[in-house]
Amino acid sequence: MGGYSGEHDISIASGNQVYGQLDHNKYNVYKIVVDRQGWYGLVPDPSPSGERSEIPVPVDMNDFSILLPSPGGEGQGVRLHFDLAFIIIHGNPGENGVLQGYLDLRGIRYTTCGFYTSSLTFHKGYCNPVVKSFGIVKVAKSVLLYKEPPTDAKLDELMDGMRYPVFVKPAAGGSSVATTKVKNRGQLLPAIREALTEDRQVLVEEAIVGREFDCGVFRKADGKKLVFPITEIIPKGGHEFFDYEAKYQGFSDEVTPATLDEDIARHIQKVSYRLYDLLGCAGIVRFDYIYNTEEQELYFLEVNTIPGQSAESIVPKQARAMGISPAELYEMAIQAALA
Repeated sequence: MGGYSGEHDISIASGNQVYGQLDHNKYNVYKIVVDRQGWYGLVPDPSPSGERSEIPVPVDMNDFSILLPSPGGEGQGVRLHFDLAFIIIHGNPGENGVLQGYLDLRGIRYTTCGFYTSSLTFHKGYCNPVVKSFGIVKVAKSVLLYKEPPTDAKLDELMDGMRYPVFVKPAAGGSSVATTKVKNRGQLLPAIREALTEDRQVLVEEAIVGREFDCGVFRKADGKKLVFPITEIIPKGGHEFFDYEAKYQGFSDEVTPATLDEDIARHIQKVSYRLYDLLGCAGIVRFDYIYNTEEQELYFLEVNTIPGQSAESIVPKQARAMGISPAELYEMAIQAALA
């Protein structure tokens, strides 16, 4: 848990939720915090005073291990190696495939998509054309910008044929950090500059007007897939889309299961079911869409290969609507990874 993105604290909350739900009688569970200043494990304080319930110990990056301190601080302690990583890092380096590649090199299993799928789906500018090529769901028009804001003349050339409003967002990022809804030409360059603070590539994408729906999918250890009930995201409090504040500060209603026509619901679930395999997904994944009510067409937004797992996150709510508790869902995720 943790990570290098603006969602570090959200990841910590998700990680603590998972840690609390896992069966500690069945598994030896440890928290590993990934931080730019260093990776560390949080372990029980062995000192007689027990002033702190947990103390940090550094992760040995050579073999992804930690040294457990000995009781009373005497002796060398025990070197602990891991069998499985339950990855709950939103953004870099957990959702973009970097951590998965590191764990692959060390032969350690994990609960998420693999390196390639994670890397592809995290980059919206690369993933969207791939999804469009499948021909099963529409994708909004977009243009990918690189490294620096374009000149006025170049920007007009790039935007030729696109209609306002548009969304400007980091091409590789999550949770709408540095994402802006741009309604006119004058707002475009400032939005691009803001997005470039988060990533070296920026996606400018036509805004699709409609209802936003999310659908979780998970493949169990026996190979069968679960397609979760659909959630509708309804921003409120002046928020026009599901931005960071709407997600994490209560400025949205998340209705699960969503109230919508059964045929549309089945279509969303069918598309999600197929995308899971077409993109080579594994673990718990969430697909996000906009349904344009005028066109009566479904538009793909993005894939979340490590969706939030806090108590109020979308996928745990969808699982509960199916009668699956968080503890049962996380146990299934472990068994699927081990299988």
